[in-house]
Amino acid sequence: MTVDTSPEAQPESPPQSSLGTAAARNLATTTKSAPQMQEITSRWLLRTLPWVETKGGAFRVNRRLTYTVGDGRVDFVQDGADVRVIPRELGELALLHGFDDVEVLTALADRCVQRDFRAGEPLVERGTPAEHIHLIAHGRVNRTTVGPYGDEVSLAVLADGDRFGDEALLDDDVRWDYTATAATDGVLLTLSRSDFAAVQSSAPQLRAHVERFRALPLQRQNRHGEAEIAMSSGHTGEVALPGAFVDYELKPREYELSVAQTVLRVHTRVADLYNGPMNQTEEQLRLTIEALRERQEYELVNNREFGLLHNADFKQRLQPHSGPPTPDDLDELLSRRRGTKVFLAHPRAIAAIGRELNRRGLYPNHVDLGGQQVPAWRGVPILPCGKIPVTKENTTSIIAMRTGQEEQGVVGLRQTGLPDEFEPGLSVRFMGISEQAIISYLVTTYYSAAVLVPDALGVLENVQIARTRD
Repeated sequence: MTVDTSPEAQPESPPQSSLGTAAARNLATTTKSAPQMQEITSRWLLRTLPWVETKGGAFRVNRRLTYTVGDGRVDFVQDGADVRVIPRELGELALLHGFDDVEVLTALADRCVQRDFRAGEPLVERGTPAEHIHLIAHGRVNRTTVGPYGDEVSLAVLADGDRFGDEALLDDDVRWDYTATAATDGVLLTLSRSDFAAVQSSAPQLRAHVERFRALPLQRQNRHGEAEIAMSSGHTGEVALPGAFVDYELKPREYELSVAQTVLRVHTRVADLYNGPMNQTEEQLRLTIEALRERQEYELVNNREFGLLHNADFKQRLQPHSGPPTPDDLDELLSRRRGTKVFLAHPRAIAAIGRELNRRGLYPNHVDLGGQQVPAWRGVPILPCGKIPVTKENTTSIIAMRTGQEEQGVVGLRQTGLPDEFEPGLSVRFMGISEQAIISYLVTTYYSAAVLVPDALGVLENVQIARTRD
């Protein structure tokens, strides 16, 4: 049996008896949302930093005088498989801090010998004579020693730019009091005491500098390197009390306010005719300010002048012991400062922390922060910050900080009371109307961040966040 499907054979559709939906929408007022923006994040850093009013556009951090010098990291240049230390970077060594004779530094750099190492290879053995300083160009090195009960204990994990064995250049009788073992493949450069002495013998300016360095320990200092305040305690009778004064740094650091700006443009026709039910100018301004605040938080984390990642003291930079962020690593990060108020981590790093806790059968507690429950470790909230970079090797950093001016912590800097201020520290200025009938507004915010004392800020670097097989 065949069926006729030709148009002539199809039954006629009944006539439309009601208004169609397509036509009805033209007469209906839709229910609409305000303009949405995927870039907006929680911006926990801006919310947790206490903000200090910064008149004059600069904030000076006065500190006690410190004698701790040369604690930075050393940089290298690579030419294929060959690695060389940059001569001026040798000034990061405590012994050579402030020594700027490039010719002598170049002679020392030329005597550094490259050594490639493999994972698991012992680099120095505890108890053996220390005759070289080792500069790590690439890779990770574990420092261990023997504990009081005969077991092996971990001292530190060193990585790119770190060094060990500074004391070997001056002391003929020094021995290694720890064992250094390669945790990964890598490269280091070594400078022997004999090569250093050979360069020193032909450079009188270096000899004079070394003698000045040897005299530095005569300056009494506390364990933080600050000039000691003399005092007496536990005495009886009428003893002569020592005189004291608190010495200050002569050239304290000043943080100048940085700026983020943009020009918002709105056509007068849009502002005049399309302002219902939502004000177009206000919505444009709202989204522009959101983007400006996102840039502000990014700069507070990554700016090379005042960003948290670049302003952490080198003594406060730690390496994870095994790669992923374990509870042991978080505990060590906490132990470097009193009163840590907050962890900041990339969301993927927070997920990695959760995996390590699950692996050990631990469950993080939660704390209330502004009415919101957030995960915490040892009572310190772990807050997400997507502005912390993730490298192509799937590594990132975790920031720990103490905040507040009264606590000698990390503070945000801003100036309020600006002309045409729209929000604290943010102004919106009318710039006029162009010949093309475009209204322009200058949107500006000024900000910075200051670390009042070095131990207020710590960073756990090179944290592995890629998921590994169990």
